[in-house]
Amino acid sequence: MPNTLLLRLPAPDQTDADWLTIDDSAQLPALRQRGPLALAAAAARTARVIVLAPAAQILLAEPELPPGGGAKLARAVPFALEEQLTEDVDHLSFALGRRRAGGGTPVAVVSRAVLQGWIDALEGAGIEPKALYPDVALMPDNPGQTVLWLEGSRLAVRRPGALPFVVELEPVTEALSVAGVIAEPQDASAAPHVAESVLLHATREDWARVQDEFETLLDRFASIKVQLLPEGALPWLARGLGDPDAVNLLQGEFARNADRNATLKRWRAPAALAAGLLAAHVAAQTLQIRQADREAVRLDGEIAKIFSQALPADKAHDPRRQMQARLDQIRRATSGPRHFLHALEAVSAAASATPHLSIQSLSYREQAMELRMTAPNLVALSQFSQQIGQHELSADIQSSTPAGDGVEAHLQIRAAGAKARR
Repeated sequence: MPNTLLLRLPAPDQTDADWLTIDDSAQLPALRQRGPLALAAAAARTARVIVLAPAAQILLAEPELPPGGGAKLARAVPFALEEQLTEDVDHLSFALGRRRAGGGTPVAVVSRAVLQGWIDALEGAGIEPKALYPDVALMPDNPGQTVLWLEGSRLAVRRPGALPFVVELEPVTEALSVAGVIAEPQDASAAPHVAESVLLHATREDWARVQDEFETLLDRFASIKVQLLPEGALPWLARGLGDPDAVNLLQGEFARNADRNATLKRWRAPAALAAGLLAAHVAAQTLQIRQADREAVRLDGEIAKIFSQALPADKAHDPRRQMQARLDQIRRATSGPRHFLHALEAVSAAASATPHLSIQSLSYREQAMELRMTAPNLVALSQFSQQIGQHELSADIQSSTPAGDGVEAHLQIRAAGAKARR
């Protein structure tokens, strides 16, 4: 049975990786090593490789997604997380885990460039991973305690039944406060904070650095236990292998090559059959193309005839392009599209500058834009009209009626000085 190599990638400010060779037959103790990825490649040749990536560069979330699976479910993820995302979704990779009993689905979001960088570094060292997880995904879920993992300036938190998350902040008191593990004493108006029982994991060096700070916080925990990690975090994290909530980042276009190769093998026979059918199809299409060529010659004659009728003063040398050029010239001669875009830009700017304004419908005809909108009061409508005026347009209020807590109005926007259209 092959061994498992648990490999932890270095953080952005580090160069060396950590790895642990686990004997799956449990006959030999785990052997932890540290060094460049090229050194880990020797152990990776005969092992199943599981890679852990720095979770500080990964967003872990548990949105409520619609039923179903596959591509339809994947398309729903960016919309479910849009309030938590700060980058363009086209620059992000979304990986889905198993749907949990409570209805949520673990999702991991990472920059495509960052993920590709990790994959390139592994491939450059000759390492092909079976899975790539956020490192905090292997933190144990303790039903009775909040599990903390302190590593340098990074504090990872996993509450019972919840996904882990990371706070990078110093001192540790600030990190605990931001994570909500301890209450902020100066916030007297906030709801009472329920003290948590915590289990802190840290190396001897990290614990020595923060021990005095934790001793000043003892009364802000229900209880606190400290478990030192003399061999570092990797042996501890190895216990979490197989956690169903861990999300493999190697999905979709980033799926590992072995999976793609296996898929290709399964499709070789169907592909050969498809190639034969394609050859027969090409032969039939060749006959149709010849017929189409003859039909094209006939149609070109008809086009030339129509061209001479439509543009008798022009000499036909490329009728299709000549007629398209004339149409483009006619379109450029009208100001309608430019006026519409200008009015739309003005409406967008004015709406952004006027709070609590809602546009219900918009229509455009004969260089006049009709808007139906709701506003909290007439003052807001007047402010909106003034904003429109700054774009050399006029906004006339055609009608206004009270509606709920505000006003429903009909406005007409047109060029300044143009007559209103009734």
